[in-house]
Amino acid sequence: MAGKFRVEITATAEADVAEIWEYIAQDDPDAASAFVLRMEKQIGALERLPERCARVPESRLLGERYRHLLFGQYRAIFRITGNRVIVMRVLHGARLLDTKLLEDKPG
Repeated sequence: MAGKFRVEITATAEADVAEIWEYIAQDDPDAASAFVLRMEKQIGALERLPERCARVPESRLLGERYRHLLFGQYRAIFRITGNRVIVMRVLHGARLLDTKLLEDKPG
């Protein structure tokens, strides 16, 4: 599916990004801000060709076709629904994914 998609970020994914900033900022707040800005730019770029990103290895276990955008040691986990890209989580790449991690907190 080519064209432009609308990128939506869940409240849970936004909280993940805030936690990443806090973790990096313990050593260098400026580096944390720069890293998060670059990450957000890459997430925003999912509006074009989100299918270029690989499916997460856990997809078969989850029963959904989630994909991930890799950025440094982190991955933004998303699904494509129609013309929407919904970013569910932004996690460290070493974390395993299960259905509880994909539940969105009420906004």
